[in-house]
Amino acid sequence: MLLNKRISIFSFLKYIKFDIVLIVIYAVAVGILDQYGFLSRISIPIGITAVFGTAVALLLGFRTNQAYERWWEARIIWGAIVNDSRTLVRQSITFYDKKDDQYEFRIKEIVLRQIVWCYALGESLRKVDFSPKVAGYLKVQDINDQNVPNAILLKHSVALSGALNDKVINKFQQVQIDSTIARLCDSMGKCERIKNTVFPKAHSLLIHLIIYVFATMLPFGLSDNYLSVEIGLTIAIPLIFIAIEKTSILMQDPFENNPMDTPMTDLAQTIEINLKEMTGDKDIPEKKKPETYYVL
Repeated sequence: MLLNKRISIFSFLKYIKFDIVLIVIYAVAVGILDQYGFLSRISIPIGITAVFGTAVALLLGFRTNQAYERWWEARIIWGAIVNDSRTLVRQSITFYDKKDDQYEFRIKEIVLRQIVWCYALGESLRKVDFSPKVAGYLKVQDINDQNVPNAILLKHSVALSGALNDKVINKFQQVQIDSTIARLCDSMGKCERIKNTVFPKAHSLLIHLIIYVFATMLPFGLSDNYLSVEIGLTIAIPLIFIAIEKTSILMQDPFENNPMDTPMTDLAQTIEINLKEMTGDKDIPEKKKPETYYVL
């Protein structure tokens, strides 16, 4: 997720560097050829160019809106994960029988599982190697499932069933905690839906094609009297459209390990700190401060 005070324009420009080079070369070449009369007979009415520009603006508006909705939905889902993680531990602390000999062990086990689940879910969605924290837990618990977060949730439910059988909680309390686990599972499924639903490629290609058609036509609809102005507009206007398009492309996939991602690792660390504070754990990690213009 981008941070307001540290956004680097140069880091963004690297995503459109090919387009910048291509459009600059085209604008300069057309401007010079037109100035020396080689293209002076080619003229396109500004009305036609305006129609293409309007079409691009409308398509980009729709595209950006859809991309933002996906990004915002992902952030809402992870907000729910934060809340349900706290709820799960709070319910466990208050519901479990404190007279049970294994009370502290059971609570710490729930906390550890939930912390690992949050990190594992984020890393699974990004399709990156598991961090040492997650990998170490999986090795100890002998978890080899393809869907690791789902396997961890299953362990939550198995442990909950064991607590009911041991009469550490009653049936009503078991149902309440299980409802929280079910909400965590729902959130996981929603994240997987966003991750596995590809934004229509045909729509992306159409927008990109129309932008380049517009960029090709633009210099022939401008006045030839001022070469520098003609070249400047031929470069600036299409690049603005391309920058908006690239922004929407980056936003539409919030789990791709890029600067505009939902900050899942940062949220998982927040959850870890909160849950350990709730149980009085002294081994609380220090909140990492962002070292760049974004957090993941």
